Amino acid sequence: MNEFHQDNQRNEVCDAMRPSFQDVTISVVVPVYNGGDSFRQCLTSLAALNPPPMEIIVVSDGDTDGSWQMAEEFGTQVIRLLASSGGPARPRNIGALQAKGEYLFFVDADVCVRPDTLRHVAETFHRYPGITALIGSYDDAPAEKNFLSQYKNLIHHYVHQNGQKEASTFWGACGAIRRKIFLELGGFDENYHRPSIEDIELGYRMKKAGHQIHLCKDINVKHLKRWGIISMLKADIFYRAIPWTMLILRDRMFVNDLNIRHSERLCVVLVYGLIGSLVGTIWWSPSLAVAALIMVALLVNNAPLYRFFLKKRGLRFALQSVPWHWLYYLYSGLAFAIGLAGHVFRGSRKPDSTKPALLPESFDTLRKPGGR
Repeated sequence: MNEFHQDNQRNEVCDAMRPSFQDVTISVVVPVYNGGDSFRQCLTSLAALNPPPMEIIVVSDGDTDGSWQMAEEFGTQVIRLLASSGGPARPRNIGALQAKGEYLFFVDADVCVRPDTLRHVAETFHRYPGITALIGSYDDAPAEKNFLSQYKNLIHHYVHQNGQKEASTFWGACGAIRRKIFLELGGFDENYHRPSIEDIELGYRMKKAGHQIHLCKDINVKHLKRWGIISMLKADIFYRAIPWTMLILRDRMFVNDLNIRHSERLCVVLVYGLIGSLVGTIWWSPSLAVAALIMVALLVNNAPLYRFFLKKRGLRFALQSVPWHWLYYLYSGLAFAIGLAGHVFRGSRKPDSTKPALLPESFDTLRKPGGR
């Protein structure tokens, strides 16, 4: 009986420590460009948030499929930008300037949140008052069933679930940040004109300014994007790996976390060693043994990931993922070389980790052309 009363007392204390959701004002900001049915699913999930946010701001970035009208049907606040789409950085910044909440919660238009997502966000900021921002991860049940969509989203889930709790960067698909600090830092860099690494770049500036970012592994959202070979390669190489390489070299941010852990860099070297060994067998047959050893090293190094695939999707999926994973290392190494060449060509410049602050009074200027 005493244990029962002690448990009740502990629960009462925990409930008392939890913030009243009304005391944590959160503005949800969603940039959209031709969101289609995925955007409708996103809006449906946002409408089911319990408790609801202070406001949901949808910034329509020159869409031509009526996404802004769909958002109005759901009762969200809509800001229309009539110019052609210029990537998510600008509409996110404009949404942030318009927002009234103490916290901004950024969600991509092809993401579905869970009903309790904002409760987790509020509780995390309460539990860790020293943090400036938090990020979540994709869940382990991607919406699209084709192999590449499953593979791409599951590997993202795995990487985030095994990342450091004190994150090294920000994530715009599911990330919350104190609005005041976001504005002081200058928001997202609008020089990224496509969905790229504008969130990573913001995270680097946050870390350089001494702010903490928390990776919340229990905040999971569902990604609705369908990946194909061309879309995956284009995004991975041109929108992520090359600009990320140039950002790392510019800011000298060689962190050991997420996709750029030391073990990941080692695997890139091993894959190129494997290719060299296989080519070398033309002239020297013992190179085949070297290639075999490298393959074993790659399998051992990535064994936890492949076991994860095996557990989630079975043996066939796990085996099928191996060559795609090694291909990822191959083009990541190529992208690093291209990014390095670009950095050298542009010249070694001192890293600039600051941006002019986004000031609320500049909203009318920033929102042009467009607006309602």
